[in-house]
Amino acid sequence: MSKPIFAIVGRPNVGKSTLFNKIIGQRISIVEDTPGVTRDRIFADGEWSGKKFTLIDTGGIEPKNDSEILTEMRNQANLAIEMADVVIFMVDIKDGLTAADADVAAMLQKSKKPVVLVCNKSDSPGDVPMEYYEFFNLGLDEPVAVSSIHGLGVGDLLDKVYSYVDFSKTDEIEEDIIKVAVIGKPNVGKSSLINTILGEKRVIVSNVAGTTRDAIDTYYERDGQKYLFVDTAGMRKKGKIEENIERYSVIRSLAAIDRCDVVLVMIDATEGVTEQDSKIAGYAHNAGKASIVVVNKWDLVEKETNTMKNFKNDVLNGLPFMQYAPSEFVSAKTGLRLNKLFELIKFVNAQNAVRIPTGVLNDVLNDATSMVQPPSDKGRRLKIYYITQASTRPPTFILFVNDKELAHFSYVRYIENKIREAFNLNGTPVKFIIRERGEKND
Repeated sequence: MSKPIFAIVGRPNVGKSTLFNKIIGQRISIVEDTPGVTRDRIFADGEWSGKKFTLIDTGGIEPKNDSEILTEMRNQANLAIEMADVVIFMVDIKDGLTAADADVAAMLQKSKKPVVLVCNKSDSPGDVPMEYYEFFNLGLDEPVAVSSIHGLGVGDLLDKVYSYVDFSKTDEIEEDIIKVAVIGKPNVGKSSLINTILGEKRVIVSNVAGTTRDAIDTYYERDGQKYLFVDTAGMRKKGKIEENIERYSVIRSLAAIDRCDVVLVMIDATEGVTEQDSKIAGYAHNAGKASIVVVNKWDLVEKETNTMKNFKNDVLNGLPFMQYAPSEFVSAKTGLRLNKLFELIKFVNAQNAVRIPTGVLNDVLNDATSMVQPPSDKGRRLKIYYITQASTRPPTFILFVNDKELAHFSYVRYIENKIREAFNLNGTPVKFIIRERGEKND
């Protein structure tokens, strides 16, 4: 299943960002005593008991405050609640039950979402303070007492949150379906591409950027292969995200990337590769997804002898971390080269799931180290004992060595290139884990 989404909400200055940072394990949210510091939702992936989730931190909710900033924060929190599978409602046990807490609780009950009530700042181990029992008056389930700053009770909190999620459920999508996310800037032609593939106007197409507000699933079958296409909202630069709904759409788009097999990174041929295109492609790369760079509106470009070759070079220069991704030049309007695009989708999906026998891998490794000797430092040379594949999607390999410090990035990249060359690993990122022999798994 795709990762469940949990949202932390509550009035300002109750410790939401501190809890967020404690759960995620790194200081992502700004933590200050001034109310309203976290004005936007901030999200990150976390893991508990071997199961992954996405956590959203929100600005504080002030239900009856008309201040422009606090109204914006309230709207942001509402959007987080709307998209969350479980809501973590935080109150401050030292402040006791406030009227604002009661208002927030009423709002959450109307949402019909599972709500876990958290009494923060229970900083002493053992029995909870008497103030804890006030919060039963909110009419929610039994509160969980935590200290977000010290981490007390956080495990109990996550256990309770997990009790509302059925991790055994799948997306109810057949295993032989290739799930394809179409991502890119607004107005690059994502919806038009899907409509042309389907032969019908399934997704709203408009010249107004941002027409597609949410991720939209569409099933399709071609030549016996089943597909699920996910059209996502265009992702703008942060400075241009002015509407609350657009911030909501970005998280939906990232969630779509997470649950797909193949990502089509769409680029406008009339604009070339932009900085925002690079950032968007980076989401797919970091998620380890098979990717294709789809250059749309190719019918609008004036052609010369080397026009396509030069544009391919621009793609390589603009997306240097995605050298493995093939490019296809299409026109969503006319259907140009869509047959080739489907061939590429099937190919890169297979490459992302490839599994290579250990013996064959080590033959390639031995040939590579014979051609170019491993590096040395201060008289000590890197020894690579063997290689094995740990997982797929993306293909992930473990190199067992004598000293991780000697495994320079450039030499690991050389090994990667040799493996890609030997097994035609195009269209997929490849990950390497460097481990000293005898070292236990993390």
